[in-house]
Amino acid sequence: MCTSSVGATATTPVTTPTDTTSRRAPTQFPFGHLTGDAGASADPVLVEIVQGSLASVEMEVETAIGRTSRSPMIRDAHDFRAGIHDRLLRKLTGRSYSALVHPVARDFPIEEMREGDVFFHNDVYRSEGGIGHLPDLCVTVPVFAGPEGERRVVAFVQAFGHHDDIGGAVPGSMPSHATSVFEEGLMVPPIRLWDAGVPNRAALSIMTRNSRMPESLAADLDAECSACLMGARRLGELFDRYGVDVVESCFDAIIDRTTTTYRREILSQIPVGEWVWEDYAEHDGVDEPMLHTQRITLTRTAADDPDGERLVLDFGGTSPQAKGPINHCGDYSDGVFLKKWLAPILRNLAESPERMAELDVNEGIVPLIEMRFPPPGTLLTPVFPAPTNARTFVILRLLGVLAGVVAKAVDGRMPADQETIRYTGVYGDDLDGRPYLMREVLGGGSGGRYYADGEDTIHVVPDSRNLPSEFTEARFPFRVESLGLAMDSGGAGKFRGGLGYEKQIRMLKDAHFMSIADRSILACWGVKGGLAGQPFEVTIDPGGPAERQVDALADDEPLKAGELIRIRTTGGGGWGSPLERDPSLVVRDVVWRKVSPEAALTAYGVVLTGSLDDDSLGFDEAATNAERAGRPAASEAFFDRGPGYARLAGGAAFADVDLV
Repeated sequence: MCTSSVGATATTPVTTPTDTTSRRAPTQFPFGHLTGDAGASADPVLVEIVQGSLASVEMEVETAIGRTSRSPMIRDAHDFRAGIHDRLLRKLTGRSYSALVHPVARDFPIEEMREGDVFFHNDVYRSEGGIGHLPDLCVTVPVFAGPEGERRVVAFVQAFGHHDDIGGAVPGSMPSHATSVFEEGLMVPPIRLWDAGVPNRAALSIMTRNSRMPESLAADLDAECSACLMGARRLGELFDRYGVDVVESCFDAIIDRTTTTYRREILSQIPVGEWVWEDYAEHDGVDEPMLHTQRITLTRTAADDPDGERLVLDFGGTSPQAKGPINHCGDYSDGVFLKKWLAPILRNLAESPERMAELDVNEGIVPLIEMRFPPPGTLLTPVFPAPTNARTFVILRLLGVLAGVVAKAVDGRMPADQETIRYTGVYGDDLDGRPYLMREVLGGGSGGRYYADGEDTIHVVPDSRNLPSEFTEARFPFRVESLGLAMDSGGAGKFRGGLGYEKQIRMLKDAHFMSIADRSILACWGVKGGLAGQPFEVTIDPGGPAERQVDALADDEPLKAGELIRIRTTGGGGWGSPLERDPSLVVRDVVWRKVSPEAALTAYGVVLTGSLDDDSLGFDEAATNAERAGRPAASEAFFDRGPGYARLAGGAAFADVDLV
């Protein structure tokens, strides 16, 4: 549970023991305020100026990284984030999630930091929950302000992102069959990478020596360090302009406004009570596919609760830690990273989509969420050295579990399930004999909503994107033959799930294919009568003599020159019964090639007339009504998990928690 110290300055963090025992004596970082009145006296106009300045600095840092980095994952896919935090380690910006400053402040006393310092870490078990797997490298720069001779740390600028390779058993540092974190790459606990402006060349040499892509790693780190140092100077100018006390009062006001807004506009939409739901990862790369449970018991407390009005998320019932790399270290620092990671789901309860887009997630949501974790040894509380490189299977599934349990509380007024991250790629030697690694994070469909269809080919990582075909064809020995929407991938519903991608790549030289993906058996679930979307699928040489399906967890599937790779990503779940969908919208979807003519009948009960060839496509109203009236009654389950669930659940059509 988060310790509240409203109206007081937070205490100095306590140093943890070693990483193998830190969870037994967790570091405490109490939530507090910088000023005595929690920013109540701050000038509201100046608060807006400061908040806009923070967003501008954050964007400038990200722009600088994007323009000066070298790896495709950072420069082109934009799989990185910047964040700004105050000296109490509270995240001030809310455009995106970010890592935590907590491990740096734990190991390096703030009063001993110097201008020009840059701190670095990627150690999952020493990150206080802010780093999920070793390829995510994090740099942190303290911001100084105040008169000469009295300058002190007033804030932090931080960036972390997914890098090409940090060593380990396979290219890309994500071995799908790992059974230990030691197979996954180089672990670096918090270190001072730059000391008062002087880079630590020895540490940089060690990191690049362990990477298969040393030049891009060195360039990316240089870009991130330089950008964060620039951001620290920009932020220091804000303090110099208005004064430390004034800016810190604005920081408090920004945080407090978020707390107040979420309590008034979001928590108020959830009735007092308790609900439980669970979802599953389907495989861990080591054991045979099975249901790896992630469960949330949600309790909405009343305003007169002794510990305050809040949401309690109890993860009891979550499965034991997996042998393979799908574990996530979520229970450090009272789960403060997970609170900020999961909170964006709650924005779906806003009064309108426009209002939802206005709501930031910063440290202000922390007092409103309490997390209760099971003992060490589960998917969310793994014990060192459990592997974690595919931890997206857990933390992305938790977004859906929270959405599902809230949907039970609000009669389905939440989206159906959305796409999950998957990493696909190829590696080998290019046409000139030089080693290469191309890895891509393709998006998928989001879930249907109670008021609209899901969005096609979105990505849960904000601002991330697929790699441009022109870039990849110029740099790597393959040809992108097609990239489009995967027809019928979105779950059918009154409001259809968004579609995933279909991408086809033709190899020009022998290579190897890799995949770290979930939702290849279990699909994105539909809600309140909506159907599940289509799962992830990779086919090599489709229709050819060597046609074969590739497992969603694969490190080195051999590819021959001339072979085609067909990748289909997940579609979002549907919302509401597909038999209630306006038939004219089904006709439109068929015209747009989002729904096939066959699915128009089988999934939606729409009897089409005319032809796509001469733009005469329509529907027969009487026949459609008769077709729909003759369909069997809908399932009693509130959620539809798709046919893959029965395969792993011993034939069961749904779980007990799927009933309302």
